Amino acid sequence: MDKVVHVVKRSLLIGVLALLSACGVGGLPPKGMSGAQALSGSAEWLEFEAPSVRQELFRDVATQSQLQAGHKGSVLFPMVRDGELVAAPAIDPKQDLLSALDGGSPVSLVFDTRGDLFGDDRREAFQGLSEREATELVARSLLQHWGVQPSGPVKVMRATGAPYAAAWVDGVLRINPAFVTMASSGVP
Repeated sequence: MDKVVHVVKRSLLIGVLALLSACGVGGLPPKGMSGAQALSGSAEWLEFEAPSVRQELFRDVATQSQLQAGHKGSVLFPMVRDGELVAAPAIDPKQDLLSALDGGSPVSLVFDTRGDLFGDDRREAFQGLSEREATELVARSLLQHWGVQPSGPVKVMRATGAPYAAAWVDGVLRINPAFVTMASSGVP
């Protein structure tokens, strides 16, 4: 029953946002917005953008990750390495994060069950997957690409509006849902 209520609430929210946007209230993110700017907004707005726009935002975030690789400070993919917060290894702008490879030893993921949760309803913006399923694939891809070898289950948290795409800190992977929406747009 809770799942049905969640689906109905989410559908109503998206419908209201679409109606308000059509009436000129609120509006979609302006064209020319950078990937970093889109991360601080609502992931739901990105679903209304064309896949080509979401692909361009993903490419921008990936390109920024290449420029920031190894840097310290404010980065799009922060991670703690040797007790220091640094940028994670860069991702390729053409990398398909929905095709996760586990190298024969799958990582156990545990999704946070408090607060803002990843949706379970299947949507076109996630290539027919649910937001939670897409997030699982993105999480596995990032952990594998970054060479993270956790000793136990990895907690995955939804980091809505965070100034980063994904962060690996203290055994917790925090993923911005806007980044999942961008990564789900398909490889250009």
